[in-house]
Amino acid sequence: MIAARFLVSGKVQGVFFRASTRERARDLGLSGRATNLPDGRVEVVAAGDAAALDLLEAWLRLGPPAARVESVVREAWTRAVNENFVTS
Repeated sequence: MIAARFLVSGKVQGVFFRASTRERARDLGLSGRATNLPDGRVEVVAAGDAAALDLLEAWLRLGPPAARVESVVREAWTRAVNENFVTS
């Protein structure tokens, strides 16, 4: 199992981005969390199969219908990850 942190920029708050991300991540069998950041970005930390993380990244680049994603930055994550996928 590997983990990654994604920082998603654009119109990603107030558009059900975190809830949609949680649903997609759970469908992919991933653990982790999605959190709104004070600067308007959404931070997504996810752990699981490498292929599932790649699929999540591709989905994050689109987001839910009301979102307008401008960029997604991915980096390795070495800290603990929630067992279930949660939002905060």
